[in-house]
Amino acid sequence: MNQYLKANRFIDSDHPTLIEFADHARGATSDLRQQAVNLYYAVRDGIRYNPYTFSRDPETLKASYALETRESYCVPKAALLAACARHCNIPARIGLADVRNHLSTPRLLELLRSDVFAMHGYTELYLEGRWVKATPAFNIELCEVFAVAPLEFDGVSDSVFHPYNQQGERYMEYLADHGQFADVPEALFFTHLASMYPHLFAQDAMQMRGDMHAEAKQT
Repeated sequence: MNQYLKANRFIDSDHPTLIEFADHARGATSDLRQQAVNLYYAVRDGIRYNPYTFSRDPETLKASYALETRESYCVPKAALLAACARHCNIPARIGLADVRNHLSTPRLLELLRSDVFAMHGYTELYLEGRWVKATPAFNIELCEVFAVAPLEFDGVSDSVFHPYNQQGERYMEYLADHGQFADVPEALFFTHLASMYPHLFAQDAMQMRGDMHAEAKQT
């Protein structure tokens, strides 16, 4: 389990700001499962989900970067939860999957040119003798806007995207799982995204993403 407990490049569990955050968020309990639950909610709701923060700069994948900016997308948020767990001596790793969002917004569809979210990030925590999935991506305020039940986590059952929203409409569909990793696999991550969204990796795509990010900040 050593590889799932030590700090590394993106799951930088030794970062001073992250250590302070994790120590506060885990609470006073000595029970590791309850600490994991507390950390999950701190990351889920303390870091606003914003897919327009995506960047080709690998530094933005760091757990500490998501914490310092207080907004990010699923992969850095999953790395942050994993990093906090490792600091608390809970083995943790990151998983990557492709999912189809049947309720994707027009703005995001325009950006991705697809309803597939490639390389969606989730966290796996080793609790009480087994790996448990946790998905801290969507903060509660975002879920309320889109009438989707927020994902809860009890440290026992897998916390993964709901297939339907509260109105019974098709929501998230898991398409492919790329596996679990001790750190964010940078080369695999960007290579797969480039194959799924080649327009985002074109030279003129950076300005478009910057404009959409600025627009999202204003709404």
